[in-house]
Amino acid sequence: MPHLEDELYDVSLVVNNQQHILKVPAEERLLTTLRTRLHIFSARYGCGTGHCGSCVVLVNHEPVPSCLLLTIRQKNRVIQTVEGFEDDLLMNQLIAAFSEEHAAQCGYCTPGLLLSAKYLLERKQELTESDLRAGISSHICRCTGYYAPLRAIAKVRDHHALD
Repeated sequence: MPHLEDELYDVSLVVNNQQHILKVPAEERLLTTLRTRLHIFSARYGCGTGHCGSCVVLVNHEPVPSCLLLTIRQKNRVIQTVEGFEDDLLMNQLIAAFSEEHAAQCGYCTPGLLLSAKYLLERKQELTESDLRAGISSHICRCTGYYAPLRAIAKVRDHHALD
């Protein structure tokens, strides 16, 4: 008798504006699908429980830990990783600010932080320091101490306020 984990299911995903049709086991997490099947490496394994932010991707334009999502449940959802924002002005401003403020030391948490920052800046016009802190509170970074990423995000926020 076949086991449930041996069975593969067809799933159609739109990742970074590209359609993918895959066969995946029922229990496969989106993080695994992104990394092993689609070779998208910006989402990274950290804690496996959704608490560290290393695996954050945007699902329907909201930051979500991909280690918690079953791939087969992502049908008809828009999935975006950092790689999908190559020509995005806001993302490029964030990347530049992170570089200028030395906000990416080892870089492991950076893609998730960038996606959460983009989400924050696109959703709210007047972000306070408390808003920024709350917006990245679901990310664990052992290198920067959060001051540099907060400065980088604030720099882009302040630039956007002038536009």
